[in-house]
Amino acid sequence: MSTSAEAPVTLHRVGYADPVAQHLVERVQQEYVVRYGGRDEAVVDPAEFSPPHGLFLVAEVGGVPAGCGGWRAHPSGDGVAELKRMYVEPDFRRRGLSLVLLAELERTAAAAGHRQLVLNSGDKQPEALALYDRTGYVPVPGYGVYADSPDAVFLGKDLTTGPGADGTAARTVEEDSWAS
Repeated sequence: MSTSAEAPVTLHRVGYADPVAQHLVERVQQEYVVRYGGRDEAVVDPAEFSPPHGLFLVAEVGGVPAGCGGWRAHPSGDGVAELKRMYVEPDFRRRGLSLVLLAELERTAAAAGHRQLVLNSGDKQPEALALYDRTGYVPVPGYGVYADSPDAVFLGKDLTTGPGADGTAARTVEEDSWAS
């Protein structure tokens, strides 16, 4: 995702407790407050985002933190990972950054042996729901603290088919960063 008018995107693997990651996670939480009236109540243990059980990425555009997202092994086990804290700063939206983040999270989850990626979003996040619909996510049974919430939307994607399903991608990902 880079044009002559845009700076390149770089994805950095960081710990969930990393200060930049935490700043972006707090921005996600504030978005939930605006849209839903409160913070996300799902428990997140930073250790769950440490390889090999999880991964957290910070996206930078021209060296400026622009977004984040991660995955962690789902408590159900059985080759399922859960997508968490996908977020793009307002100034960087509508540029394809969420697609870059999502593709790398899917690729790394598949490379770690997960066969399915699930997520919990909400009905007041139409932009996110449109992204997941465009990228092949379909409804799955509810889980966790929001399993019975009427506002919750649970989606999943099979990682065993399509590009990157074998743990490879058209681009090579370095251990600590990725640039398009």
